[in-house]
Amino acid sequence: MRLFKCDNCDHVVHFENDHCEHCRRRLGYIAPEFEMAALQPDAAGHWHAPARPGRSFRFCENAELQACNWILPVSSPDRYCAACRHNRTVPNLAEADNMIAWRRMETAKHRLIYTLMRLAMPLPNRADDPQGGLVFDFLADPPAHRGPKVLTGHDSGLITLALTEANDAEREHRRTLMGEPYRTLLGHFRHEVGHFYWDHLIRDQGLLAECRAVFGNDEADYRTALQVHYRDGAPTGWQDAFVSSYATTHAWEDFAETWAHYLHIVDTLETASAFGIEVHPTIGGAPETKIGFDPYAPGEFSPLIEAWLPLTTAMNSINRSMGLADLYPFVLSAPVIEKLGFIHRLVHRRIIVGRQAA
Repeated sequence: MRLFKCDNCDHVVHFENDHCEHCRRRLGYIAPEFEMAALQPDAAGHWHAPARPGRSFRFCENAELQACNWILPVSSPDRYCAACRHNRTVPNLAEADNMIAWRRMETAKHRLIYTLMRLAMPLPNRADDPQGGLVFDFLADPPAHRGPKVLTGHDSGLITLALTEANDAEREHRRTLMGEPYRTLLGHFRHEVGHFYWDHLIRDQGLLAECRAVFGNDEADYRTALQVHYRDGAPTGWQDAFVSSYATTHAWEDFAETWAHYLHIVDTLETASAFGIEVHPTIGGAPETKIGFDPYAPGEFSPLIEAWLPLTTAMNSINRSMGLADLYPFVLSAPVIEKLGFIHRLVHRRIIVGRQAA
């Protein structure tokens, strides 16, 4: 994630800010430009940006619910921004707990959409593609004994998010119960959208053979694979070839887990670069890095992983100094790095039907 500044007072602001904490100017995020604008109201009831003369904006309708800070040109026919247009169902927002949880979900979702836009990924919604466009259902569990609990998952472009995942205590309970080292709202979004892009970038682009050569046989029965995983757990030695135990379940889950980690890597590296973070250990021979590149740019994958490993070593050590769990509690083996490289080449269209690009 980039750092932003208020173009009224040059104070540092962050992606989720809707006001500058220094000058109190209203802020709006211009998604196509990846920029934050300081705004002033005008006589017509719109907003103009003094640093962008001649342009008028209005906020996404979800700004009224304090769930979005993205702005659109006044001339846009859309009521919602590029992120909120993907919502299909939101919970009953008259319930205060639902409103709080949904806002947290929106924060994570907007970060997801930022990353996908930075990568220039296709983002069809249901207006663009009525059958397979990307949409989200944010669903609260029904009252006790009145139906099954909501399960987070993906089905042909529809991503369902269980609202209870926005409850930190419940999410931590589930993480512990399932033996997961990491479970976050943003992680859920990144994983589930990986299934969506498997459909669009692998299946629909004729890249099944290339993907199977890396991730295995996606034609194995998925329901049976899930049953086996939840009954028996991950196989011994899974760390040698998979980024997580859940990735061992099925080729689809391996792809989605690896996709999520690729998004973790590019977004975190951009944040580290924005802060000028470098790693130069005082002990000779320890890995070091200087992130002097744009992790979203096309090119080889090797600079990303060469920066990522020392950075996460340092971040994990800092967390441990605060008595916290590792920020990135994963070990990336050579086969996992190969899978991440496949995702990188896929994202930047460097995989050609019938063979992998050199």
